[in-house]
Amino acid sequence: MLILTRKIDEAIRLGDDIRIVLVQIKGGQVRLGIECPSHVRVLREELYEAVRQENLNAVSSDPKLLASLPRQKRPQAKPTEST
Repeated sequence: MLILTRKIDEAIRLGDDIRIVLVQIKGGQVRLGIECPSHVRVLREELYEAVRQENLNAVSSDPKLLASLPRQKRPQAKPTEST
């Protein structure tokens, strides 16, 4: 792990497109500002891990459980009026 020391309003760059700024230090927490392209997903680690675990659970679930789920009805097309 690379560890860097930054002061408030100083930044770190990841490549050409991602900039992370130390915005505030307060009560044992730091506030970061992240500038990145819109296609880059930015998540807190605990949320990332929760989503990852749910995906693993879904992949490893019993196929019999999936088959037992009720099927969703497809909306029926409205009849068209002829003139």
